[in-house]
Amino acid sequence: MLTSARLRLIVITDVRLAAPRSIVDVVRAAVDAGAPGIQLRAKETTARETAEIGRQLRTITAEAGALLFINDRFDVSLVVEADGVHIGPDDVPVSALRRISPPGFLIGSSTDDPVEAQRLVSDGADYIGCGTVYPTSTKSDAGDSIGVTGLQAVVDAVEVPVIGIGGVDAGGAHEIAVETTAAGVAVIGAVMQAKDPGIAVRDLLQPFMHRA
Repeated sequence: MLTSARLRLIVITDVRLAAPRSIVDVVRAAVDAGAPGIQLRAKETTARETAEIGRQLRTITAEAGALLFINDRFDVSLVVEADGVHIGPDDVPVSALRRISPPGFLIGSSTDDPVEAQRLVSDGADYIGCGTVYPTSTKSDAGDSIGVTGLQAVVDAVEVPVIGIGGVDAGGAHEIAVETTAAGVAVIGAVMQAKDPGIAVRDLLQPFMHRA
């Protein structure tokens, strides 16, 4: 069973923001600092290239006991033996992926609409990524921010873990931990472009330490 504790923080990769470091180096620092989840997001690479990076991240996350998700690419997630895939509204439907997923395979999906979240869970989603919580510049199609009130509305609508995403930094993580019952947060820039990714991870996790 996917527990909320395993979704306290999902670090999403971004080659551009990580530069001049590799995302492999940033991910290694993040999991060493306690990040429980990594999502490989590689929009500009081929499936072959994504799989090559994914295999490296699978080794790192497996050694640390962290979850590995692949963004969008169900095929790559199976090839690298990731824990799951995260899909958006324009990807293959959750219901179709659930029918062909191996036992224990995790599927996450994104929405900021409570009714849509209920449908996604009914179709087989194991968790919901909800946002954009705060304004962000790392995702061009993020849409308007919904704030913690909008995030809590999705949390209240479903019985699976919900994580807040979009413009989340340490201060945002604190607000989400205090003002909502969301399981955790997902971040891109807050870790990928941090001078010290390990410190950034610990700062993002700290507000959730009081959770059971």
